[in-house]
Amino acid sequence: MDGLVAEGAAEGAAGRSASGAAAGPAGAPRLRRPDRLQVVLEPVCLEERLAADHPARAVWAVVQRLDLAKFQAGIAARGERPGRPTTDPALLIALWLFATIQNEGSARRLAALCESHDAYRWLCGGVSLNHHTLSDFRSEHAAALDDLFTQVIAALVHKEVVKIDRISQDSLRTRASAGSSSFRRAETLRRLLEEARAHVEAVKQQADEAPADAARRTAARQRAAAERVERIDAALALLPELQRAKQVSQSGKPSKQRPVRVSTTDVEARRMRLGGGAIAPGYNVQFGVDTASRAIVGVDVVNDGNDQQQSEPMRRQVERRSGRKVKEHLFDAGFVKKELIDQAEQNGTAIYAPLPSGKDGQPCTHCDDDDPGVAAWRARMTTPEAQKLYHLRAATAETVNAETKTYRGLSRFLVRGLAKVRCIALWSALAYNVVHFAKELLATEGFAKELIT
Repeated sequence: MDGLVAEGAAEGAAGRSASGAAAGPAGAPRLRRPDRLQVVLEPVCLEERLAADHPARAVWAVVQRLDLAKFQAGIAARGERPGRPTTDPALLIALWLFATIQNEGSARRLAALCESHDAYRWLCGGVSLNHHTLSDFRSEHAAALDDLFTQVIAALVHKEVVKIDRISQDSLRTRASAGSSSFRRAETLRRLLEEARAHVEAVKQQADEAPADAARRTAARQRAAAERVERIDAALALLPELQRAKQVSQSGKPSKQRPVRVSTTDVEARRMRLGGGAIAPGYNVQFGVDTASRAIVGVDVVNDGNDQQQSEPMRRQVERRSGRKVKEHLFDAGFVKKELIDQAEQNGTAIYAPLPSGKDGQPCTHCDDDDPGVAAWRARMTTPEAQKLYHLRAATAETVNAETKTYRGLSRFLVRGLAKVRCIALWSALAYNVVHFAKELLATEGFAKELIT
């Protein structure tokens, strides 16, 4: 028995040896390895790459319903005239609207997405774009953009979505594209101006001595040096006006505030108290909101951290855009100014705002020198109905501020100057209204509000 087992084991070993010799390697293994340098030609249909219910389609459909004549007014390439064709404003509007909805605020980032992201590629439809074109378009068509926002409000009013009878207002102080250390006094600005002018001369001399292949680089350096001189010049020119405004306080006594400082990077930015209590360079964004629909019906940007003068301009703007009368205006204590309240009440607009506190810490319900409009406002705000109605301000204006800051590009401005900052605020308001009222803005069915939320 043991002999048979040993013999069987020997035969099995011999068989495995022979099988291994037959199946052994006869050279290096043949493997399929990645080659990322090869040029790949792929048939791509952009229409098929984007889902039928994608938000980009809703944005494009809304843009197609708008009148873009003001964006096209300055285009020189027409008919048989010579000149390079201009990028369709509808494409650029749709790109920036969709980018703002997606909380993308960088032109360089958007240019990269137009080459890599299917939604942005679908919007482009094969049209090539660079970040300069995108950046310039976003901030160079202020009047046309303002008209576009008015069109959206008019459409919502026409469909009875927006009522305008009652609006709420709040401010959103947003960080500017300027550092706190860029604010300088007059003496420092004069010294910096001399240094900047000397730098311009040095750059010009280097440009004359530079080789021909460095012309583009030296031209960029010259332009940057000249722009710095212009900014410092503008800052110095603005100082006397700001100094006069600070010489006398609201009480009529000399102000003890620090000497005036102006930023050398964003001359129109001002130091103000932002959200969370921080004091930093910023702009004061004002939103007017229709309480019935929560649509943004008014947009403004100022570089004054005080809101007292902002209620009347917002009310006039909303009435101009909608063609309707504002009957009730809600705002917080920061907007309270008795002269403007009396003016609004005399013009038929009821004001809902907190009463200031008296010396005893209680709301001041009467003052002997009150004008009739102010007296009517005080009497109204003592009623439970008015106090309940005032709660709509926080439920509408503050939620709009939170959404535009968190999701619609107003967490921090990436542009400089009041005019460009206003354009960014308008883009944010447009994106907000398109997100919430796409269905109402479209005449045809098939695009619902939830497509772009």
